[in-house]
Amino acid sequence: MNDKRDQDLERQLSELLTDGEMESKNKEEEGRRLIPPKYEVRVQTTLDPIVEETRKYRSIAKEMDDRYDKYMERAGGNNDGSSDSGSST
Repeated sequence: MNDKRDQDLERQLSELLTDGEMESKNKEEEGRRLIPPKYEVRVQTTLDPIVEETRKYRSIAKEMDDRYDKYMERAGGNNDGSSDSGSST
């Protein structure tokens, strides 16, 4: 059921993107290019950019709330103590 609905939505999206006057000579290729891909590429990194940025901010200033504490614990980044001290290495 979801596959049929997804196919219908993709078809409608394709029609909306290809309606009107196109500048390209190859309309089929241009229409395919305009549709977003079904799959995405993810790159695995050794460092979490959110953890690194949070550490930098915590080394500069004290946070008003603890909104990133749970994320830092789950991510394994040492919780530089937003309420304990404002300095870290």
